[in-house]
Order: sequence, then structure tokens, then C-alpha cells
Amino acid sequence: MRRLVVAVVFLAFVSGVAASGEAPQDSSAPADANSSAPRTPWGDPDLQGFWSTDDSIGVPVERPDRFGDRLFLTDEEIADRATRDEQAFERSLEEFAAPVNPDAPPNTGPPAHWGERGNRTARQTSFVVDPPDGKIPAVTPAGLARTATRDRGSFGAGPFDGPEDFTNYDRCISRSVVGSILPRPYGNGLQIVQTPGYLAIRHEMIHDTRIIPLDGSPHLGESIRQYMGDSRGRWEGDTLVVETRNLTDKTSIGFNGNGLRHSEAMHLVERFRRVNAGTIQYEVILTDPKTYAAPFSIALPLTTQPGYYVYEYACHEGNYGLPNILSGARQSNN
Repeated sequence: MRRLVVAVVFLAFVSGVAASGEAPQDSSAPADANSSAPRTPWGDPDLQGFWSTDDSIGVPVERPDRFGDRLFLTDEEIADRATRDEQAFERSLEEFAAPVNPDAPPNTGPPAHWGERGNRTARQTSFVVDPPDGKIPAVTPAGLARTATRDRGSFGAGPFDGPEDFTNYDRCISRSVVGSILPRPYGNGLQIVQTPGYLAIRHEMIHDTRIIPLDGSPHLGESIRQYMGDSRGRWEGDTLVVETRNLTDKTSIGFNGNGLRHSEAMHLVERFRRVNAGTIQYEVILTDPKTYAAPFSIALPLTTQPGYYVYEYACHEGNYGLPNILSGARQSNN
């Protein structure tokens, strides 16, 4: 059932995205489950290139109650979402350009490419596609006991006594596997590079790069834990299946990796399938019995964007927020 749900989601995306704008570049044809993906010179399905989750900006992780078990927006609803997305972007431009000091000149505003999303508003009602109601399963008592103010970091109310009170995102360390995929207002690019026996995924924001062996080598020992876990991949037909374990209990699955931290038992199974020249179907099944009452699935498309590249994200060099928040907290406590 889970495979059917995800397949329906992405057939709806590639066939229906044009309802509010152009189809993904070079991807106007619907996905054909029987077609073969393009191949690398050594014969693996070719997933290489620059991809983005920009087309899914604004989709909530969990489905609003009013949609029930419905996976997609109607034509009327998607037109309304497109209008609200455009209005929200225009407001962000105005807010960014407004100077804090009335006597100061206006800011130049965010880069123009922040708004160049091809007007391709997503039809999904939520990123969670399984269970059918689009809700993340209940948090276990052990998960609730792990809740802390640090889960929100600089987006919360503190206290801000030291660097450990901030999220890994605040500290420019990592956004986690899932947090690096879920879209934010900018920086949603990723690059996939392949060689015989390996595949690399490089994320634009916070610069995480995952090197994924495809050669059948075993996972690292249980004692070795990493923010992005230990990943091993294999091909199932044209689908890349990546299993990730050995995660720490210091990362989360929300936007930018913020939110309730999962346990070291978190286990991820991702699937990447190129459904046409401009779209990769992405799904991840999340299992963590120490945090969530049941496994659940998140899905969204990775699409091409005209002229999109992954640029340096020099976070630490310009990360003045952390010391400024800490110094401000100290001043307010004096």
C-alpha cells in the first residue's frame, strides 16, 4: 500500500503541476513506470545533476485536518495556494527591504532567484503521505521526555546560556538527512554525483555532503555515530534505495533539522527514482520506536530549476547570530 500511495503522489505531480504554471524543465511527459531511466557510462541509472525542492515550498509536513485523507489539492485550491504563495513572497520582499533605522537607506532585498520558482505550486496537501491521514504518528513517552527548549534554538525563548542551547542548524553543523531535503524559502539546491560504486549528495545549505557506497560494503559498527548517519545504497531496478542507520540522538527531522530530537534508534530508508528528465521521485520511510509510535513516510519531488547551481554556503564565516544572541542574553541578565 505504501508503494502505491507514493506512486500516486508523483504521478499526480508530473501530470498535474502545469495546472498553476509550466512543467519541470524537459519533463512535460508523464512518468512511465515501464520506461528505463537514462544510464551512466557504467550502466547505473543516472540521477546526476542539480536538483531542488523549491517546487514544494509552502507544503506543510502534516496534513491540515480539512483535507482528511486527500493527498492533493483541487484546481481551485491550488490556484488559491499559488496566489497566497505569491503574496507571501511579495510581503517578504517588502519586509526585507524595510530598514530597521528609518534614517538608513533601504536594503536591496533578497536575491531575485529566491522568487524564480517557475510558478510551479505543488499539489500535495502534506509531505507525510503514509499514514493516510498525513499525520506524524504519536510521540512515545520516551520521546516526550526528551523534549527540551534547545529543540527550537534561536526560534525559541531560551534560555541561551551556551552553544548547546541552540540547534545544529543555528550552529552551522548539520540540518540532518530529512531536514536537508524539506524545502525552506531559499537554499534548497542539491547536487548528485555518481561514480562506479559510489553516489554523493551535496546540499547547498549548511554544506552537508553524503558519500553513499553502492558496493555492498557493510555498515559501520554500532559504536560509530554520525549526524547524517551511515548510509549504504543499492539499486532495485531503476530505483536507488538508501538505508541509513548509526544516527546520533542530536538531530531532528523537521525543517532545517529543528524540532524534537529523535533517538539513536532512528532508521531511514530512502528511495530515489528518476521519473523523467526533470523530476526525481523521493521518498523516505522513518522508523524510530523510541520516539514515534509507528513508522511513517514523507515524499516530495526533486526537480530541475532553470540555471540552478549549488553555491558555497559560508555559514560560519558570517554566523554572527550565535555570539550576538549569547552576548544579548548575558546583558539582559545583568
